[in-house]
Amino acid sequence: MKKYIIYTAILLGGLALGYLFFGTGAGENKKERTELAESHDHEGEDPQMWTCSMHPQIMQPEPGDCPICGMELIPADATASGLSVDQFKMTENAMALANIQTIQVGGSESSGNTLNLSGKIQINEEDNSVQVAYFGGRIENLNVNFTGESVNRGQLLATIYSPELVAAQQELLTASKMKESQPALYNAVRNKLKLWKLSDSQISAVEEAGEVRENFPVFATVSGTVTEKLVQEGDYVKQGQPMFKIANLNSIWAVFDAYENQISSVKEGQKIKVTTNAYPDKEFDATISFIDPVLNTASRTVRVRAVLENKNEILKPGMFVLAKLEVNTGQAQESNVNIPKSAVLWTGERSLVYVKTSPDEPVFEMREIKLGAAMGNTYEVLSGLDGNEEIVTNGTFTVDAAAQLQGKKSMMSQGKIKEDSAGMKMKLPDTFQKDFTTVLAAYFELKDAFVNTNVEAAKASANDMLQQVEGLKISNLGAMETQHLNKIKSMLEAISENDNIENQRDHFIVLSENMIAFASNMETLDKAVYIQHCPMANSTKGADWLSLSKEVKNPYYGEAMLTCGETTKTL
Repeated sequence: MKKYIIYTAILLGGLALGYLFFGTGAGENKKERTELAESHDHEGEDPQMWTCSMHPQIMQPEPGDCPICGMELIPADATASGLSVDQFKMTENAMALANIQTIQVGGSESSGNTLNLSGKIQINEEDNSVQVAYFGGRIENLNVNFTGESVNRGQLLATIYSPELVAAQQELLTASKMKESQPALYNAVRNKLKLWKLSDSQISAVEEAGEVRENFPVFATVSGTVTEKLVQEGDYVKQGQPMFKIANLNSIWAVFDAYENQISSVKEGQKIKVTTNAYPDKEFDATISFIDPVLNTASRTVRVRAVLENKNEILKPGMFVLAKLEVNTGQAQESNVNIPKSAVLWTGERSLVYVKTSPDEPVFEMREIKLGAAMGNTYEVLSGLDGNEEIVTNGTFTVDAAAQLQGKKSMMSQGKIKEDSAGMKMKLPDTFQKDFTTVLAAYFELKDAFVNTNVEAAKASANDMLQQVEGLKISNLGAMETQHLNKIKSMLEAISENDNIENQRDHFIVLSENMIAFASNMETLDKAVYIQHCPMANSTKGADWLSLSKEVKNPYYGEAMLTCGETTKTL
């Protein structure tokens, strides 16, 4: 019995200790978890949204397919609160992965008034000479045998056997015997030899020797470097035929290309510093002496020339050189700023940058700017940016992609409201409106032909619609209305005469714009007419059309993207 009492006491003690260590803790943990769960507020969280990579304006609370093009939706970044319609926010992680860098406009990295021009060293054409043969004959000896050889004025270049010169020397010897009696004849013969570039000493030597000299020397008339050798030993040359081209390389040209937006910063007489890769530690002073008055339409550049002294001939024609010149911005441009070229995105018509609008958060906004002259690695900004604003200089395409995914203004979407044809005000007489309903009916048949991608049906429908348009009474129409109607006629003629569906659709874009303008100004319509829009048409610029059905059937793509588009307005 005593043994059972001991066992019971041990069991009770173990139960008490277990409750003490585990029972109370578990209850407290459970209570804590319950309180934590109850205190967690889900109402403040933004739900996950889904968007289309091709149509970022689509935002849905659950996954699925894009209602415009049918593509599978992808997760979209949560919309940041407190931002304007054009602003968007990126995560710190995305910023780091894309190595996005920003600078403050007007800071040391974006400042500078030095314009860089690239070019080449060329021979100074003003110091070019051509050594010619002053009398015809055969080259017996050629003393200059290769291009690049230096020659001095008076140096022997070649000796020539000239039958004409032999005959002229014989005349000289004969005339010298009669110089007392016929001095005029004697002087005429001497002058003839002088015209062949024979010196007085050479002519006198022939007289004194009393013998005809068969081979006569040709001496250099200038000093310089032979840039082209045009004859060989044994060649027969005619009087006046070029033998050598000689350039004086002590003075050379540096010819640079200046782009259109740089021309205003370049002036004749401007001082420049010239450098070359051959001598990176040297700078050569020069002055702009000539600016080509004609623009090269292929490269869109103007040639700018400067003269360089080259007494040691260390600068060789053909070398690449770089010119640096100080740009005087002047008082009229004191407020302009400069930004790195890496910050600018080009769309062909627009120049864009991304501005970081918050100093503490990665919030960005696209900004359209107007550029001035390019100066080195920077652009001058004429408008669109203020001093001390912060812009993206590295990772701009990544930022633009983030803007597209969040449906904000980007390179692909201008963010500008295009003037709507539906908002154009026209004065249409009642009789014209009544007759125009038949034109509308023909238009819808033409639209259906494009939906079915049927070239021949489009041609036939365009021809039928053209006949309806030509039957309209336009005597009471204003000048603007008549002009738009003529545009409709020209588009219909183009469609009816074209066998290419894509070309037909291009004309249908313009046709639809003008048809929307007329339909929007009609007081009454027999049926509801819908204005529909495809953002992908017209090279992603977007295009509209009219339809009798609210269901989208895209005339610009047909079956390829039949449901791409949306109804924007009901008439």
